[in-house]
Amino acid sequence: MQILLATSNQHKLTEVREILEPIGIEVMSLDSLDIKVVEPVEDADTFAGNAKLKALGYAVATDLRCMADDSGLEVDALEGQPGVYSARFAGIGTTREERDKANNALLLQKLQSIPENKRAARFVCAICIADPDGTIIGESTGTFDGIITSEPRGTNGFGYDPLLYIPEAQKTSAEMTSQEKNSCSHRGEAVRNIMTCFEE
Repeated sequence: MQILLATSNQHKLTEVREILEPIGIEVMSLDSLDIKVVEPVEDADTFAGNAKLKALGYAVATDLRCMADDSGLEVDALEGQPGVYSARFAGIGTTREERDKANNALLLQKLQSIPENKRAARFVCAICIADPDGTIIGESTGTFDGIITSEPRGTNGFGYDPLLYIPEAQKTSAEMTSQEKNSCSHRGEAVRNIMTCFEE
C-alpha cells in the first residue's frame, strides 16, 4: 500500500516511515511527486482542523490517498501557546533552523520567570487520512507530556525537541534516539492509533 505524507519536513517523514514501512506501507513524500502542489492554507484553530484541511487538499490535488498531520507545543503557563502557531511562534527566520532557533528563544524568554514546577507542556499531533474523493478514512491524536527546560539540550529531532524534558526518560526529546522517541512520542502515538484504519 502507498500513502502520501503531506510534508516536506524530512524529520517527520523519517518518523512516520520508521513506524509504517515495517508493516508494509510505503510512505511517499511531497518531494517525490512530479507535480507542484499549492499548499493548502492552514487557517483552522485546532491541530485536528489543520490536519484535515491538509489531508483533503493534497489528496484532491494529487489524486492519492493522503496522510497529513498538524502538530505543535502547548504550554500550560502560556494558556496553551504557542499551539497551532508553534512553527511560526516568533515570526522570523527564513530557514527551518532559523525559525526553530527563534521560536525556542522566544519560548524561553516568555517562561523566564516561571518556576520549573509550573512549566508543564506537551507536544500534540493530530493526523488525518483522506482519499481523493473527499472521504475521510480516519483521524487520530497523540500527546507527549513533559516540562520545558531552562535551556536547550540535545541535537536529535527538530522544533522544540531540545526544550521538552520527559521525566520518565530523564532526558529531553532531542536527547532521545529515534526508536525511544517513536515508542512514546505524540506523532508515534497518533500514527499507531490511526493504523487501525489500514487494518480495516
